[in-house]
Amino acid sequence: MLLKRGDNNEDVKKLQSKLGIEPLGNFGPKTEDAVKAWQTKNGLTADGVVGPNTWSKIMGESISTQVTPTPQPAVSTPAPQVAGLQLDKLKGHVPQVVIDSIPEVASKFGINTPLRVAHFLAQCGHESGGFKVTSENLNYSAKGLAGIFKKYFPTEAAATPYARQPQKIANKVYANRMANGSEASGDGYKFRGRGYIQLTGRDNYTQFGKAIGVDILSNPDSVATTYALASAAWFWSKNGLNKLADVGASDTAVTSITKRVNGGTIGLPDRIKHFKEYYHLLA
Repeated sequence: MLLKRGDNNEDVKKLQSKLGIEPLGNFGPKTEDAVKAWQTKNGLTADGVVGPNTWSKIMGESISTQVTPTPQPAVSTPAPQVAGLQLDKLKGHVPQVVIDSIPEVASKFGINTPLRVAHFLAQCGHESGGFKVTSENLNYSAKGLAGIFKKYFPTEAAATPYARQPQKIANKVYANRMANGSEASGDGYKFRGRGYIQLTGRDNYTQFGKAIGVDILSNPDSVATTYALASAAWFWSKNGLNKLADVGASDTAVTSITKRVNGGTIGLPDRIKHFKEYYHLLA
């Protein structure tokens, strides 16, 4: 779970309703201020970001907007733990919202040893630009399209009508595969890459939703917000990556996992660097 300023989806509407704000679905300054006030009142770090802890507490209790509470000093809550793992050691190296989500995915998808967690976070961190990008960027120029998606755009002239139009690009390159419909169906953009390991395609969205018991197809944007880490963990489990992680802490192990995640070795030095960082903290 991660909701922050700039998000616009159904989960934001639910949050706003609980906070007594008009449920427009846009996480703007007013919503951020309300979240900070609520976090302060309830003894959480007042950062204005809704992670799993804030979400579960807000959703589980009624919030009165009639009384303005006396502000209390914000306190830092300890990181949730998994047996055998000291997740608090990741503070300052991994965003708190990610740390807060680890216990749930550890339990559900077996990412529950220092070695597995370090490998998993290294891949997630690289694929998401340091846990910052949770939705695929398809804003390519004609030249970029002809270079990256040559199968679909063999020349710059063919790519020009699609240049700088992410929706059209996604509908073109993801059409008629991964259980997506034709280009005209809009499935390519609807089920574009989201989450920390860029879950892509109607088929993957459907399977992930079934795995967690949530209707993801009706709200695919939740993969980029609420389920950014869970979707990555599902992909990890589906592709047998715990087994590859158990091989060890060598560069060879990171390379093997990278090939299965990425299809190649793009960004391998950065993945190795982060794996060593996280494993040193957790081991």
